[in-house]
Amino acid sequence: MRYRLLKTLCGVFYVLCFLLVWGVLQNGQTVLSEITENDRLLEAAVEGELSGESKSAKPRRIAITFDDGPAEESTPILLDGLKERGVKATFFVIGKNVQSHPELVKREAAEGHLIGNHTYHHTNLASVSDEKALEEIAQTSRLVEELTGERTEYVRAPFGAWKKNLEEELDVIPVKWSVDPLDWTTENEDDIVNKVVTQVQENDIILLHDCYRSSVNAALRIIDILQKEGYDFVTVDELLLD
Repeated sequence: MRYRLLKTLCGVFYVLCFLLVWGVLQNGQTVLSEITENDRLLEAAVEGELSGESKSAKPRRIAITFDDGPAEESTPILLDGLKERGVKATFFVIGKNVQSHPELVKREAAEGHLIGNHTYHHTNLASVSDEKALEEIAQTSRLVEELTGERTEYVRAPFGAWKKNLEEELDVIPVKWSVDPLDWTTENEDDIVNKVVTQVQENDIILLHDCYRSSVNAALRIIDILQKEGYDFVTVDELLLD
């Protein structure tokens, strides 16, 4: 009798232990399952955020500018190359060249480029009277407005020699530059390209000249390289006023 009772109690104990262990295992699997699911959801959320950031990330913007034109031989080649690449540039034109090549200024405007003022005679404004400086700028602006219907709101002073007090007389925005390969000193296209692509950063303004064939060739190579690196070329007004 005692043996049977003991056997029964052992059986009950075994069943209880089994149920207890089974419950722990089941609960553990549930917990592990929840952890795994939470990790999966977290990973999905992170991937979604990163994907969203990637989609909303803006290209790095820079401006490429050309001084001293338009030039009969080299400017059309540049305009063809810019059109082919879908790039808008800023041209700081010299008034006497505008007068000699009005068709090129019209083309620059028609193709969506920004036209800026580089004085009429490429004059060092710091070396002349305020009256003379104002006339140099006004004369070029009048020529451009006659050809395009828009005055020149942006001015680049030759040699960077801007007179601050001129801003009181003129409703213009002076524009300098941040990357200058000194392209006017060399015909070595590789040298011009290397100086620009190794120095340029987001929001930079590149200074080149469309009156030199070597500079034009280098400019198109620079654009090809920087577009592949994710840069977006804009006109200086977009860069300065955004």
